[in-house]
Order: sequence, then C-alpha cells, then structure tokens
Amino acid sequence: MLLNLTVLPGDGIGPEVTAEAVRVLQAVAGKYSHQLQLTTQPIGGAALDATAGDHPDALPQETIAACLASSAVLLGAVGDPKFDANPPAQRPEAGLLRLRKALGAYANLRPAICFPSLAYASPLRAELVAGTDILIVRELLSGIYFGQPRHTEGQSPHRIAVDTMRYTEFEVERIARVAFDLARLRQKKLLSVDKANVLDSSRLWRSVVTRISADYPDVTLAHQYVDSCAMLLAAKPTQFDVILTENMFGDILSDLAGAVVGSLGLLASASIGGPVGLYEPVHGSAPDIAGKGIANPLGAILSAAMLLRHSFRLEAEAVAIESAVQQVLESGARTGDLAQPGEIARTTQQMGQQIAHAVTQR
Repeated sequence: MLLNLTVLPGDGIGPEVTAEAVRVLQAVAGKYSHQLQLTTQPIGGAALDATAGDHPDALPQETIAACLASSAVLLGAVGDPKFDANPPAQRPEAGLLRLRKALGAYANLRPAICFPSLAYASPLRAELVAGTDILIVRELLSGIYFGQPRHTEGQSPHRIAVDTMRYTEFEVERIARVAFDLARLRQKKLLSVDKANVLDSSRLWRSVVTRISADYPDVTLAHQYVDSCAMLLAAKPTQFDVILTENMFGDILSDLAGAVVGSLGLLASASIGGPVGLYEPVHGSAPDIAGKGIANPLGAILSAAMLLRHSFRLEAEAVAIESAVQQVLESGARTGDLAQPGEIARTTQQMGQQIAHAVTQR
C-alpha cells in the first residue's frame, strides 16, 4: 500500500519526536512491504518564521494544500513563547485550529493507557492506576474554541473579554455517534461529561446524547459533570472506559489522564471525521527542552500507530508498533521523564531506534 503522508514537524520538540515516529513508520513500511511517501511542510511558529514579513501565516496555503492532497497528516507540536505577544491570528496555535477546521477533523480520540511496566511513574499509587485504559472522545471543531462572538474590548483597567461556547444539535450528534461506535468495540460503556447544571450548551449536549443512545441499546450510557469526572479520574481511574465530552472539557481531562498514567509524553491522539486524519502527540512543544535530545517520543510513535489504524485500516501494522513500544518499555528503556533515580535515560533518538528495531524483529 502507498502510505502518502504529510509531516508537520512544528515547533520545539516537535521535529525531534516526529523524526522518531517517521523512523518507526519506515520500519513498518519495510517489514510489511508498504511504500512510504512523505511531504514535509511548516506549521505554527516554524511557519510564522518562514513567512515573516507583512503577512506572517501560521498555516500557509502550501501546507493546507499538501495536507489535503495526502492520506494522513502527522504533526509534532505547535507553540513558541516568542510569539506570545502576537495578535491571536498570528500565534502558532491559530495555525493548528485552522488546520483542524480545514481537515474537517471533528472527532479527537485520546487514549490514556497505563503500561504495566510504568505503573510506578504515576503520581497515584501503582495499585490504583494499574489497568487504566481510557479513551477520551473530544469534540474538536466547535465549543468555546471556535464560537462567535469572541473579542476583547475597552482600555485597561476596564477591558472586557468575551468567548462563546456554542454547539448545534448536529455537532453533538455526530461526535456522539463516533463515541458510541467506539464504545461498542470496547467494554460497551460510555460516560458523557458535561456541565448541564450550569450551561445551556451542556443541557443541549446531554439531551442529544441521551436521544442518540436509543440507537445503541447494547451500550450503557451514563452522564457526569466535568468537575466530578476530574475528581474521579484522579481517585478511581480504572472505572472509566470511553469518555465523551466537548472541546474544552476534553482538552483539560485528557491532560489530567496523561498525568494519571505517568507522563503526557505517552499520550497519542487521532483527529478524524473529515477526508484526511490528523495524528499528533498530546504534549505541547516544550521549548525548554527542545534540542536537548531528551523528549519522550512515545506519544508521537503511538500516534503513528493510530494513523495506520484509522486512516489506512492497517490493524496488524498498528499493533506491531504498540507491541514494540510495550516490549521496549518492559526491557527497561526509559526517557528522562520516565526514568527512576539511578536509571540511565535513553535519548529521544535511542528510544526511537529501539522501537523501530523491535518492529522489524517481531
């Protein structure tokens, strides 16, 4: 099969972790006789630097065109503090939001899995977190990140800022069906998270999800407020299976889930629903460690596994990557964020090399 990918290394540690994900994809392509075709384009701060001048752009048209012409997109990370004072439309994150919109990627899948060999890395007791296997299904193209009006007006110290959390019934229904379909493939349990005791948008959310549940009688649906869900994620993480929630709540809860299982560096994500899927680690650009070779590439590598599963339906190849990651972790290999006192940490590149080798040896 031709694996036609656009790679967006992005900012900070993005290029480092993406390079290791590509290394592992090359190992998979060689082992399973696929052809890997890669196009690299800038996004975020890297794109702002590349288009510096009168019209800096965090998502150039050439990048959008390359992404839409490919079968899947692999992204590193976006964000650079040197652009913090820029207008909102000229910040790196604006490029990512526009990319999601351009790709029609409304469903964000974020697994949070506690690998048995890493239970110690959680800030929770090992016996509390062992066995955690959560899939967060986050709506990605609406809610407060996209709602209008949004603006800041007035002069300091009397400025007023407005953001709008907005959802249509259609937007809730389409993400709910994705979550129900995925729940059917797991433990047939779905928890819908909202703030229906306060927000009109959440009351609409709960109403629509409840209506859709009638089409999935084999899936048990429960509802929970987001604050209560956050508390229970830290107290009883193993009780969760599939969590469905809106854009901002999903952003927050998935980071919390990453801490529960040991490190944000472990978390992969898939943004699907449109013609081209977008795959990226959940962690940010981490500019403080960029270029040091110490970033954890596992989130990017596991995102590559999700890419093979969801965009190409290559289940055996996806499992090969996931099994290789588990094998390497069980062998004792650790990056700095996972290493215990006295352990020698692997570099970003060494970890990628070990996983690629494990793929070829399976």
